[in-house]
Amino acid sequence: MEMSAPAQPSATPSNVVLVGKKPVMNYVLATLTLLNQGVKEVVVKARGRAISKAVDTVEIVRKRFLPGKVDIKDIKIDSQVIQNPDGRQTRVSTIEIVLERKE
Repeated sequence: MEMSAPAQPSATPSNVVLVGKKPVMNYVLATLTLLNQGVKEVVVKARGRAISKAVDTVEIVRKRFLPGKVDIKDIKIDSQVIQNPDGRQTRVSTIEIVLERKE
């Protein structure tokens, strides 16, 4: 995990977990940490091939670590147009899964 300087605001809100190339359990731990710190909602975001990892992360948190304590509040899917290094434009699918802690 990278720490940013205190004077500089971070680019992502504190309740967002961005899923990428690391192992799934890293993102599970990050999600659990946020939920245990008292954050009401956690947003798990991913693009492209990492989408399946984001879904795995949410399901592991819901079914193995916090069964009955976390609900899926919302799921948003979209696509983004990005420019390849060679100049071509391609579409990349994105997903946002909003987890909500039950009272």
